[in-house]
Amino acid sequence: MGQVGLWKTICIALVLCAAAVVASPATTFTTLVSFDGTNGEFPEYAPLVQGLHGNLYGTTAYGGANGEGTVFKITPGGTLTTLHSFDSTDGEYPYAGLVQATSGNFHGTTSGGGANGYGTVFKITPGGTLTTLHSFDSADGAYPYAGLVQATNGNFYGTTSGGGANGYGTVFKITPEGTLTTLYSFCAQPNCTDGATPYATLVQATNGNFYGTTEIGGANGYGTVFKITARGTLTTLYSFCAQPNCSDGATPYAGLVQATNGNFYGTTFNGGADGYGTVFKITPRGMLTRLRSFDGTDGASPIAGLVQATDGNFYGTTEIGKPNGEGTVFEITARGTLTTLHSFAGADGAFPFAGLAQGTNGNFYGTAYEGGTANDGTVFSLSVGLGPFVETLPTSGKVGTKIIILGNNLTGASSVTFNGTAATFTVVENSEITTTVPTGATTGTVEVTTPKGTLKSNVPFRVTP
Repeated sequence: MGQVGLWKTICIALVLCAAAVVASPATTFTTLVSFDGTNGEFPEYAPLVQGLHGNLYGTTAYGGANGEGTVFKITPGGTLTTLHSFDSTDGEYPYAGLVQATSGNFHGTTSGGGANGYGTVFKITPGGTLTTLHSFDSADGAYPYAGLVQATNGNFYGTTSGGGANGYGTVFKITPEGTLTTLYSFCAQPNCTDGATPYATLVQATNGNFYGTTEIGGANGYGTVFKITARGTLTTLYSFCAQPNCSDGATPYAGLVQATNGNFYGTTFNGGADGYGTVFKITPRGMLTRLRSFDGTDGASPIAGLVQATDGNFYGTTEIGKPNGEGTVFEITARGTLTTLHSFAGADGAFPFAGLAQGTNGNFYGTAYEGGTANDGTVFSLSVGLGPFVETLPTSGKVGTKIIILGNNLTGASSVTFNGTAATFTVVENSEITTTVPTGATTGTVEVTTPKGTLKSNVPFRVTP
């Protein structure tokens, strides 16, 4: 990936230097920390995740005490704490981000190391105690570059980029205790028409199925969008490069996000009208619409996926492009209108491989692979004026399920409702409320009334049977 990114940077440098600067709305960009090797270096594809106490958690692929990657915590103000340095026996080179489980712990993957050298699945507490849950052995998968998603059944689901029955990657399920089941091995069909080499984290849709992408394979060899059931039945929904000159996109490294309208949105690294990648929409049945083709002046080569923010628009990053050749942060509407919000210039970061996370204070947080004072990468925040909200952990559950509500300025809250149904609750601290799904609750917005106003959840809470 790094070599590809460098090659593309060199190839389009002259185009980018001559590109006109497009005005963006008022934004406040802040570099929160510059990695220096000792505290980690080169955060790869790992978006940050907000945990308890308002802190953010993430990984670096390299650096730390042993040079093999770290797990870190960072406050919204920029104070970084290294929670764990990998040493190859417990994993190495964590390319993916973390997911906070309903237990309050974080779960993630390393792309290498472990007992067999093919990568691991691990659990880590907010205080930094790490447990290796599984070491891949190639037969059950190898080199997981993607993170995990915790499903509504409590288990975790993920992908490996290699290994499995055919050597081209897998989809797997792993219990919180570490029992792993390989659900699907890619390239099970002639010429890998079912896809090959998935790099992206899965998303569980509201229908209970999982959706993801493969970098290559498919009917045309340039990657796929697929659906897979919890039991492992895979359906290829779309094969990229189905249109002349791959104008529909090619080689999707990133995963998908399901929007509030039920459709999925994602990016491709290559293809499109100008060959610099795309943003696309795809329906649950597989009808794909290209929303935007990057042309170099507005960014190029998005490796990361998108996040739908509380304003309904999508936000993401491009690895390189406009006007310095070191990447951008952009906003795009559901209809495809794109606005460049920030262009990296090296000192503030360069080559943002990872996607963004929206904190409950309304701001976005992300990482850049390189740049900063030591050129080892950065963590940054970006404000575009969006207001605070609350986030539920998990985002779905049946009546009686314990729910953690994350937010800001929650002290003194007077009510919590699930789509209008009142719930009993406890304010644990200024950034955390615990509650349970009340009897009579239906799917919809969770609202918390505080002394400063009413805060709404960023996504509807789904009440399950």
